[in-house]
Amino acid sequence: MEKGIVSDRHRMFREAFPQADIFYAVKANAAKPIVSLLNAQSCGFEVSSARELKLVLDCGAPPHRIISSNPLKRTSFIEKAYQLGIHHFAFDSEDEIDKLARYAPGCQVYVRLSVPNDESEWPLGRKFGVETEQAARLLLQARGRSLKPIGITFHVGSQCASRNAWVNAIKKCSEVRQIVERHRLKIGMLNIGGGFPIEHAGSVPSILEIAQTLQTVLNQEFPDNPRISVEPGRALVGEAGTLVSQVVAKATRNGDRWLYLDVGVFNGLMESMGGIKYTMSTEKDGPLSRWVVAGPSCDGMDCISNEVYLPELEIGDKVRIWPAGAYTTVYASHFNGISIPKTHFI
Repeated sequence: MEKGIVSDRHRMFREAFPQADIFYAVKANAAKPIVSLLNAQSCGFEVSSARELKLVLDCGAPPHRIISSNPLKRTSFIEKAYQLGIHHFAFDSEDEIDKLARYAPGCQVYVRLSVPNDESEWPLGRKFGVETEQAARLLLQARGRSLKPIGITFHVGSQCASRNAWVNAIKKCSEVRQIVERHRLKIGMLNIGGGFPIEHAGSVPSILEIAQTLQTVLNQEFPDNPRISVEPGRALVGEAGTLVSQVVAKATRNGDRWLYLDVGVFNGLMESMGGIKYTMSTEKDGPLSRWVVAGPSCDGMDCISNEVYLPELEIGDKVRIWPAGAYTTVYASHFNGISIPKTHFI
């Protein structure tokens, strides 16, 4: 992992969103050196579990720079976080209001709005969020339970290359704002989530381009200028990591040439199962040919890509996989007794 790239990406977000609060989504890469680096730069953190919370606190992050935007939280986590001074939580159900009112009385809450994830490579919409009228109703119910409803959050899905996805989501948030304002509830915070893309395959809009587009629609839909929160994960750390793998086997099956690496979907490249693509390269020269690239386990699902163009390789040759700084080792397991790749920082 190149820590300098992480620092550069954090600076880019601060420059693109100068008035916003930046909260790193720890789930993208929970390596302590990354968290420590971002904490030293006064970045905030979004955590979803007691383990993530302990990590950021151990790295010196103050509670006022920590939030929890997962609307599905264990009661033990809520109670622990609240006792330690974390008072900002997302929710999207009446049951979550009950939990927060009991274990974090008086905390500040923001409702998760359901928005389309059609433009993202890794959709998140089906599991979370509520529609406009229900979101407004939940905010009012939270106020009635002595919680402090402060705003709205959403997520357009991970690796989203369409600026319009955020534009449409913000417009939908404005519909919620208009409903609750009729009940004298002011929206003081809008959390636009994460999903900012990196160049996995093909060009994507820059962070600045996305931010400029969003500022225009924010000026139109939220004239009172609520506080903006941003939760980048992949966009902060993804391009900082290159995974160096090794060829462990080769085969020809039904006319396809197969290349087996010592890393696969179960020990580092799980997102490939959902369609996330990686750039693969090698130091070897020669004519390129098409390979099916798979991992080392005995599971047939352990296939990274059906089409990668590489020169002729032999067992023991190295293949570099990029960008691999996000959602790789954090997803990995020891399935089949295969090791998780070690992380080195430079």
